[in-house]
Amino acid sequence: MKDFIRKVNYHETDKMGITHHSNYIKFMEEARTDFLDKLGFGYASLERDGVVSPVIAVEGEYKRSTTFDDEIKIHVFVEEFKGVRLTIGYVMTNNKSGETVLTGRTKHCFLDESGKPIILKKRFPEFDKALKDEMNKTKETQK
Repeated sequence: MKDFIRKVNYHETDKMGITHHSNYIKFMEEARTDFLDKLGFGYASLERDGVVSPVIAVEGEYKRSTTFDDEIKIHVFVEEFKGVRLTIGYVMTNNKSGETVLTGRTKHCFLDESGKPIILKKRFPEFDKALKDEMNKTKETQK
């Protein structure tokens, strides 16, 4: 799947001229939203179908800083999926230098509108299959 490209805006930098660390979590969300859209199961359609997927954990390791006008290439992949819980991985690189900027992950679960867990295989088998296929692609590329 094609990586997500994100340009750093001026207002996302701090007094030192570097991208403020809190923005990388927003970048993860933008890239994840794009990933799910490309997969055919975007947040808008999931929510119309009564599914919410809250973030239950966020982790990031900052490797290099970025500055205004840098382009960040964000590779998004399914790190782990167990039917109810999903871990999405991220590798952000400076699109010009190729240097790794951040590695991270977000963990999610799937709930119905009343907050009860949903087993995707039962309720949304196509989405379940798509996530498992993506996880298998990740495992193949890591070999």
